[in-house]
Amino acid sequence: MYDFSLIGNCQISALIKQDSSIVWLCMPRPDSDPIFGQLLDPEGGFFSISLDGPTQTEQAYRPNTAILESRLSTDDGQKIVVTDFAPRFEQYGRMYRPAALMRVVEPQGGRPRIRVSCQPISGWTKEPLRAQRFNSHVRYEHPQGGLRLVTNIPLTYLIDGQSFFLDEPAYFALLWDMPLEDDLTSVVQNFLAKTERYWQTWVKHCTIPVLFQKEVIRSAITLKLHCYEDTGAILAATTTSMPETFGKERNWDYRFCWLRDTFFTLSAFNNLGHFEEMEGFFKFLINIVRFDHDLAPVYALDQSLPLPERWHQQWAGYMDSRPVRTGNAAALQQQHDAYGEMILTLAPIYFDERFVSLRSPHLNALMDWLTERCMQSIGQPDAGLWELRGTKIEHTFTNLMCWAGLDRVLKIRQAGQLGPSAQLTLDRIDQARQKALEHIRAATHDMVVYNSPIDNTLDASMLMMPILRFPDADSNRATVHSIASKLGAQGLKDDAGLLLYRYLREDDFGQPQDAFLVCSFWLAHAYATVGEKERGRDLLQKLTRYATPQGLYPEHVTLGHASAHSGNFPQTYSHVGLINAAFALSPDWREVL
Repeated sequence: MYDFSLIGNCQISALIKQDSSIVWLCMPRPDSDPIFGQLLDPEGGFFSISLDGPTQTEQAYRPNTAILESRLSTDDGQKIVVTDFAPRFEQYGRMYRPAALMRVVEPQGGRPRIRVSCQPISGWTKEPLRAQRFNSHVRYEHPQGGLRLVTNIPLTYLIDGQSFFLDEPAYFALLWDMPLEDDLTSVVQNFLAKTERYWQTWVKHCTIPVLFQKEVIRSAITLKLHCYEDTGAILAATTTSMPETFGKERNWDYRFCWLRDTFFTLSAFNNLGHFEEMEGFFKFLINIVRFDHDLAPVYALDQSLPLPERWHQQWAGYMDSRPVRTGNAAALQQQHDAYGEMILTLAPIYFDERFVSLRSPHLNALMDWLTERCMQSIGQPDAGLWELRGTKIEHTFTNLMCWAGLDRVLKIRQAGQLGPSAQLTLDRIDQARQKALEHIRAATHDMVVYNSPIDNTLDASMLMMPILRFPDADSNRATVHSIASKLGAQGLKDDAGLLLYRYLREDDFGQPQDAFLVCSFWLAHAYATVGEKERGRDLLQKLTRYATPQGLYPEHVTLGHASAHSGNFPQTYSHVGLINAAFALSPDWREVL
């Protein structure tokens, strides 16, 4: 099980190990080169705070925040607590979220002797950054910006890595391209209090379901941390190259915005009652759409394509899993499902009067363009949801998303929310919607819907059928039951039918060996929509044991004698799946209060 926890502020993100070491941090953006990358290589850089001697550790978030506390102790009674956070709070009418990370180390018992080591690197070269000593801070010579560490401990102890007695709180502020001219102690204490209030207030403004409340709250905070607020992009994960299968090459850079993921993520935010993320993504989408170009499946946080995909051969990889990659060649693929998903993403603007200010002629033109692309994509071969690199075929999931998008557009037009169009008449849209249904039925045998009209294998993405209100209840139920029984991972006795493979057919790298966690959350959600809520609740309850002790979920679960986390982390898709399933499976609050 992964022993990392996430902190961030919608500008930067960091992973902190159970022992309080920062082992992953990219600056000034989550998709920048790493400052600390020990997660992927022993020589990749880190920022550690440790006690002398064998140490026991405990770690937890402050309730309803993204503030992490790591408690370290030794057998002889030395005790400290390390508090880590990235400042985020409202200031002067706007959100303050600098590229900065702050740490507080406090003595808790005995006479603790600590050692502080900050060893940043210059990105993928792994070259250690040279430290320059100033009055109360250390500046590291980084080729792309100014990195400084401000502290109240003696700089000799920091630079030389000497241990020292901690008899009062130690403060650290790691800053990118910004000074800290006020008193360090006052600034950190003030920022910590404001950041704690921000997160607790944000959570108070969340709508939450009756069931799985703590899990939903932690997942909601985790999703928020994957929103890159500057452009509105939503990251698929914090990391790159955490392997799907240990020692193999299914290692990808997920620090980007997949349009497909964004629809599911914004559905979760809508369930939570937070809509600013949808507004942010709406601005992101407006900037990436070129009406004379296809949408790419994935974009970098600055709206460019994350190309080229590079291999960093000098990096060892997580648990010796190579290659370590940056960029993602999936940006070159065709994934036609994106057009339907973008319609589903934007549909609430037309259905919900709270978003009337977002309606505009430009949005209407965008919806018309997406509708045309949906209509053109039905039955067309593409790389599919799972991004096959060597094959293009017609995928039922794409046809399903085209159907869903056209179904919502038709309802929007019937409600008079989109003006009349000589090209996009109601009859033409309805005919295209029926065409998508026919293609889905062409992939249906004995009521079960398969991957493609030319590929009679099961695919877990078809669990979306009842969730998207596909108009065939019998087929929905039969497909859900078939996927549950035949794609269930059998690696562990207790997990039969609990963990699911995406599919069992051969792909570019052979047959998948690991369970894809969001598929299990989809199954729990699908049970709710086919009238089997008790089964879904039982499944979701069992799935909570695959979280870290801090409530974070990976992408995959590796099966064997004992299950282990694998894939990029934390995985937005997994947390989205939990949130949406929890809402679907919970009773109405009126049944409880």
